Amino acid sequence: MDTVVVGADEQQPAARSWNPVGRILFRFGFLYFGLFCVFYPQPLWAFLGPLAHWLPDDWFRTWLDMSTPLVKWVGHTFFGVDVVLHDSGSGDQRILWMLVFTILLVAVLGTVVWSVLDRARPDYRRLSAWFLLFIRLCLAGQMLGYGFAKLIPNQMPQPALSTLFTLYGDFAPMGVLWNQVGVSPVYESLLGAAEVTGGLLLLLPRTQLAGVLLSLVSMAQVWILNMTFDVPVKLLSFHLMLLCLVLLAPELPRLTAVLTGRAAGPAATPQPFRSRRAIRIAAAAQVLLAVWMSAGDLWQGWRGWHDYGPGSAKSELYGVWSVADFTRDGQSVPPLLTDETRWRRLIFEVPKVAAVQGMDDEMTVVGTRFDTGAHRLVLRAPQATTDLAEFTYEQPTSKRLVLTGRLNGHQVTIAFDQVDLDSLPIRQSRGLHLIQENANWGKIMDY
Repeated sequence: MDTVVVGADEQQPAARSWNPVGRILFRFGFLYFGLFCVFYPQPLWAFLGPLAHWLPDDWFRTWLDMSTPLVKWVGHTFFGVDVVLHDSGSGDQRILWMLVFTILLVAVLGTVVWSVLDRARPDYRRLSAWFLLFIRLCLAGQMLGYGFAKLIPNQMPQPALSTLFTLYGDFAPMGVLWNQVGVSPVYESLLGAAEVTGGLLLLLPRTQLAGVLLSLVSMAQVWILNMTFDVPVKLLSFHLMLLCLVLLAPELPRLTAVLTGRAAGPAATPQPFRSRRAIRIAAAAQVLLAVWMSAGDLWQGWRGWHDYGPGSAKSELYGVWSVADFTRDGQSVPPLLTDETRWRRLIFEVPKVAAVQGMDDEMTVVGTRFDTGAHRLVLRAPQATTDLAEFTYEQPTSKRLVLTGRLNGHQVTIAFDQVDLDSLPIRQSRGLHLIQENANWGKIMDY
């Protein structure tokens, strides 16, 4: 027979009934955060672990379809707008905000009905134990997912080659943030390590409070960055921060006691398991869940590293090629900044895509089609039905490229010199300088 473990709240004969405000707040929180974790198309996804690899590409839309009819009705009735899901990757779309507003309405109405029908119940200790366990697991899954995306530095990749030759003033704030973090993969990995550690601590026995505190600090930073750099994940990051606060709420008296020099006492968070055996099984299950989720995230990170990260395939002519000579219809074209047709640079990085930089520094992304055997290159502008240019190419040396063919209906010959990327200060391996006699602030600030 299992030994019964009496929880801290049951040890006290004076385990008093919750006050009416506390019961109402619990009902609302249970409904609101429970519905958010279920219907927002992301928290439950982490539980699939490696199986997420087989999710269809439109899984996000499919999951959202469960609530879309009600969300559309709410949007039309309360705001007079029709909401649709766009395949943009943004987590701050109007339909998602409307989903959260719908959950808020349901939670408020549900709280009123629940409070009327269940007004005699003195507390919700058992239900709150299961509720806190559920949202803790959901939070852990998100912390691990976002953490591994940074620990394996895929989320903010190193600046693209075209980025290195784009004017700073042309970047949106999010681009500034992404490239600033991407410049230092070590810093990005450390940010990810903090989030992964928070997720693991949430799942490991006896470290849940530490996991909540670390996750709260991490999510507060993420939410502030999302708000100040206009990153379209504000809605989710804010709710992850709120989940941390909900999990922290039962432990606030203990934390206050520690800060005021008093004894903290036993853990105050209610636990759903009462027997020693059940507690051991639950602890083992959470450890296995941590391994399962981490395996899925590591797999996704490994795929990302090879699909679009540093380990991905490179273009056949990888590099930045600066125009040394531009000849059109037998006439040399001088490098005038007012010439909208002359090229300044041609940048190859990933397969099937290149970037053409004009004399005004504007970047135009074009599709590429190589025939390496015939040394033939075709360029096509996005959404165009005809080719922009067709060249034959040769490389007299590894640092020299010559394109000959037709561009915009003209016969051209363009000679390029390859830019030494290691000569760029941002790409140089400067290392760590603990002693620096000259800070070169003028150069750093471009004075």
